[in-house]
Amino acid sequence: MPSESFKERLRGGEPLFGGWLTIGDPLAARAMAAAGLDYVVIDLQHGGATERDLPAITTAIRAGGAVPVGRVRHAHTADIGRALDLGCAGVIVPNVESAEQARSVVGACHYPPAGYRSGGGVLAGQEEPFCVIMVESSAALSDLEQTLGVPGVDGIYVGPRDLSYSLGCQLDPSDPVLRPALERIWAACAAAGKPVGVHATDGPTARLYRENGCRLVTVAADGLAITRTAAANLAAARQ
Repeated sequence: MPSESFKERLRGGEPLFGGWLTIGDPLAARAMAAAGLDYVVIDLQHGGATERDLPAITTAIRAGGAVPVGRVRHAHTADIGRALDLGCAGVIVPNVESAEQARSVVGACHYPPAGYRSGGGVLAGQEEPFCVIMVESSAALSDLEQTLGVPGVDGIYVGPRDLSYSLGCQLDPSDPVLRPALERIWAACAAAGKPVGVHATDGPTARLYRENGCRLVTVAADGLAITRTAAANLAAARQ
């Protein structure tokens, strides 16, 4: 699926389903993409993949029928540019605390005159990349509406674990502190007409988020999926 098609779908109303890749291996990437997902996120911040692995992994994801997305290490020009140069169709950017910083992140995604990205990437696509900003702190939450108003911010992705750390609450969608924060983000994105996702690692939680209007719906993380499936099969075998 071309990245431009995916970017257009981001602007539409349909939910997009994805997986989260922490195992830095093309075979794992291909297997996850082949499950029928719309996108697979390569976790460069906390996963095992490095920039050197991106050409093979992004190629494997595309071969499996999904769009490769890079969750970059940091909201830095070099991290963003390298992910796009090495095959990612778009980026999910962590550690963004303000609209001003989001504006800088958007600039790093685009060539002049729209931005200041450097040309010459060996696997850079011809299509415009998409830029999704993470909201994972109280500071980012307080500047949310201004961030959504930045041209070139294509969507919001919530990191609930780090957001719960920042808010001093439990990592539970029903937590009395976290839940209102999530609802505020969902409402703000709906008002801005931009898609929102919340990180999930299992289907029931992902469905809860989808039913509350989330359109970037991560349904599984590779490492946890392997462990859970193996444990369930082992338990069934021992019964």
